[in-house]
Amino acid sequence: MYCAIDFGTSNSAIAIPDPASPGAMRLVELEPGQTTIPTAVFYGTEGAGAPQVAFGRAALAAYVEGSEGRLMRSMKSILGSDLVERTTEIGGGRGVRYLDVIAGYLRHLRTRAEAAAGARIAQAVLGRPVFFVDDDAARDAAAERALREAAALAGFRHVEFQFEPIAAALDHERGTERDECVLVADIGGGTSDFALVRVGPSRRDALDRRRDILASHGVHVAGTDFDRRVELGAILPLLGYRAYGPATASAPAREVPSAVYFDLATWHLINTVYAPQRVAELRAMRPFYADPAQHRRLMTVVDERLGHDLAARAEAAKIAVSEHGGAHIDLGLVERRLAADVDQAAALGWLEGDLARIVDAARQTVADAGLAPGDVDTVYLTGGSTGLGVLAERIGAAFPAARTRRGERFASVASGLALHAERRFGTPAVRASDRLHPGSRR
Repeated sequence: MYCAIDFGTSNSAIAIPDPASPGAMRLVELEPGQTTIPTAVFYGTEGAGAPQVAFGRAALAAYVEGSEGRLMRSMKSILGSDLVERTTEIGGGRGVRYLDVIAGYLRHLRTRAEAAAGARIAQAVLGRPVFFVDDDAARDAAAERALREAAALAGFRHVEFQFEPIAAALDHERGTERDECVLVADIGGGTSDFALVRVGPSRRDALDRRRDILASHGVHVAGTDFDRRVELGAILPLLGYRAYGPATASAPAREVPSAVYFDLATWHLINTVYAPQRVAELRAMRPFYADPAQHRRLMTVVDERLGHDLAARAEAAKIAVSEHGGAHIDLGLVERRLAADVDQAAALGWLEGDLARIVDAARQTVADAGLAPGDVDTVYLTGGSTGLGVLAERIGAAFPAARTRRGERFASVASGLALHAERRFGTPAVRASDRLHPGSRR
């Protein structure tokens, strides 16, 4: 028995063979009515004994309901950093290694899949971004090794990797009626990955697809970066970000130290702000602020541990701006009647640099293949962040002769990985043929 796992920064999915359709795969229902699950883990620390662990929407609900414990999201983004081997506090004097957090999440996916399959699952294809870490081959390789180790800890004996945008190309190919050159844009929570792939009826049954992969490229910029920009632009200035202290007769006003604000805007660093020594240091910074209300609001967020709530509100505001052109952010949990308003022009200003990097990566992918923008027949969009309308428009505009097709934002990669897994681990004849490119064995 085998499976395919799309371990995403924001959401994840897993597929297994479908006994009702030999040679086909199906996505597992991970939560009632849902085949995708938020990549989130909550360690509850109420009472004695081992922490109570919740996953996905249950983890988010436990956090929102105020249960004692620690919420972790965007775990994929720490791969390739030295954080992966560190132990982080979850409350009550307890700690857990970040790598074990990832392993526990993968184990949860495996358990759900085994329950659906009625059999033990030992083999897996895991998706991976083109680059876990930009411009650093050593750290990128370390990230893949760490994910492989986490999968082994989760109980998988044999693990292979496939690039996520390649998987999306396989999903797109099922609906093609002619041969074409497709640029896959997989924009998720942590990375923006591109692949230029030849697909079509004359190729889909080939035993070896490696020559059809013309180029791949990516940048470590995506949805969580957009959320961070919105939080830094709209919310955190009310708490003193980029504010100034009082001027004196001997010295001009100086900008308030900004490290705490960047940590509050980064999911996996938020809890570092709550360490007792850090809290004491922040409290002692009161004289650094010309406006005492800004420091008071900052300390309310720190003392009441509201960092993840603010990050969630920034994410919701980003979505609202994309869908409705503006957002009203209620911050009454910090201070009565406190709020921030965001319009599309302001949001675009904050995101402009990130959007440009992503579009440049798309152009670079085509250039790396030795082709011109006009040689692209289709731009295939997948990943949660392609829901940001302006990003989809910018990518499409870079290839004006190509048609734009949207895949299932949260399931295209999982479906493509499932195709790859079936061809890798399915019938003996296919296994022997090494039918598809096995991915990132670099």
